[in-house]
Amino acid sequence: KQIPVEQMTKDERLAAQNECQVLKLLHHPHIIEYYENFLEDKALMIAMEYAPGKGARGHHRAPPALLAEEFWELKSSRLKVDKVGDPWYIPPDIWALGCVLYELASLKRAFEAANLPALVLKIMSGTFAPISDRYSPELRQLILSLLNLEPCKRPQLDEIMAEGLCARPLLNLYTDVGSVRMRRPEKSWMAVPSMAQSRAGGVTVAARVRGCRTGPPRPSLPPALSSTYTWGSGIPRPLHLPMLNTEVVQVSTGRTQKAGVTKSGRLVMWEPPPFGMAGGPSLPGATEQLQPQFVCRFLEGQSGVTIKHVACGDLFTACLTDRGIVLTFGSGSSGCLGHGAFVDVSQPKIVEALLGYEITQAACGASHALALSSEGEVFAWGRGDNGRLGLGNQESHNSPQLVALPSGYEAQKVLCGIDASMILTSNHQILACGSNRYNKLCQDRTVSQGEPLPAADQVEEVLTFSPACSAPLSQEVIVGADIGTAHSAAINASGQCYTIGSNQHGQLGPVSCRASRAPYLVEGLQATRVTLVGCGDAFTLAVGADGEVYTWGKSARGRLGRKEEEPRSPRPVQLEEAPPSLVVSVSCCHGTTLLTAKRE
Repeated sequence: KQIPVEQMTKDERLAAQNECQVLKLLHHPHIIEYYENFLEDKALMIAMEYAPGKGARGHHRAPPALLAEEFWELKSSRLKVDKVGDPWYIPPDIWALGCVLYELASLKRAFEAANLPALVLKIMSGTFAPISDRYSPELRQLILSLLNLEPCKRPQLDEIMAEGLCARPLLNLYTDVGSVRMRRPEKSWMAVPSMAQSRAGGVTVAARVRGCRTGPPRPSLPPALSSTYTWGSGIPRPLHLPMLNTEVVQVSTGRTQKAGVTKSGRLVMWEPPPFGMAGGPSLPGATEQLQPQFVCRFLEGQSGVTIKHVACGDLFTACLTDRGIVLTFGSGSSGCLGHGAFVDVSQPKIVEALLGYEITQAACGASHALALSSEGEVFAWGRGDNGRLGLGNQESHNSPQLVALPSGYEAQKVLCGIDASMILTSNHQILACGSNRYNKLCQDRTVSQGEPLPAADQVEEVLTFSPACSAPLSQEVIVGADIGTAHSAAINASGQCYTIGSNQHGQLGPVSCRASRAPYLVEGLQATRVTLVGCGDAFTLAVGADGEVYTWGKSARGRLGRKEEEPRSPRPVQLEEAPPSLVVSVSCCHGTTLLTAKRE
């Protein structure tokens, strides 16, 4: 069954969701069973049990018989004219061929209406939208002639086959059957010396011919619309990921997956090659370690669906369509897919509980997820340890739960860490819940920097979303933030970068006191206006307005993407995309960084 949810209102989506829930509950040998649902071609597809026999209507109809000679009700369905095709293609002749060609060229039917009478009127008047001028005049003229209202003026089949538009491909079909396509040689054959010249010149002439390029130069490739890089997890320097000539506008990385969203709304994944292939994981016993490589693939099965946002967790992924529909796939452990179960899903599947809401953003932690609606509502699901869901307890949920926010706060952006969650509000403040280890969520009421906080005043867990209490972040206008494993970072309205949490590996920057749980202004970036920030397990990344990328913290396994000189201080990462470039999206998770940039 197909339900067009893309154009539905909120109430209509709720009705579709209720229909799915009712179908799930029905289990009877005489009722067609519900299996699952998925999104395809901007419609909710409900997979149900196949019924090989006829329905109730078919069993109660009279047996087929010859047409009667007299009819008292003149109707196309009574005359069985509709048995030759749908109303859009009723006549099985040249006109129907024109309808098919028009739909192939325009991706829509030539005649459309809300009901059958209106459709018949459109067909009778021959009113349809003009064909796009991207097609040749010959093709447009052919379709117009096929759709002529006068049957006698429509071309016959042999006339159509004689058209140059059809004759040339047919001729090529007969002449090229069995041929093998060969590459054009790089050198011009005229540049090859004759036999006599070769004998006279000897090896020197032949070498000269082979060493130089003759003929027209190859056209230069157009510059890439964007460049995507990754490093860490054993990759010491930024690795340029393969990508077709399309622009990537947002990226996200998890423990095992790397994903991005293109400007055209497609979801792209970067994966390692299979075992044994160049750049892929080495087979057991291999002695040579090759440079890691990745292959690019677009997610299949989502034709007609426009993706605008993606978020990766550990072994699962969530993506968001331009219509506010959330789809998840991957490992279903801890209920992080939000489907009401703990089973794995290989293809993106709609989170049915959110169909009645227009979701604008989603975020994924290691085993939980958050979603934000257009009306400022926040939903959480997955693992609930440490209170990371913000529901006031530590229970896990396998379906989205509405989260209560403190009075006077409206959510604008949601963030997920390994064991914590954060919300940036519309008035540019921080709300956080989950594990506050090392005060990474700013929940301690800290005193001046440099003085350690008594253990009795340290907050280790927060079960509900609570405002930041640690000065000066509690008083700053926050425009960006990210959560790492044991620390976090934030950007204020002036473009200054603050870090807070554990500084065991220097991920807070060159601070003098490690015992304090207070936020620190990162030294070395005072002259840089920071626009983006990312936190990994033990490192931090910041992007400046000038396009420079800075990293600091633990340098093992290529986390910093640069030389290991002064790892505790912000130092630039050398990308192939030289400034001025614009880093449009960055994602850090565990020991990996994924970044996409484009030329300004």
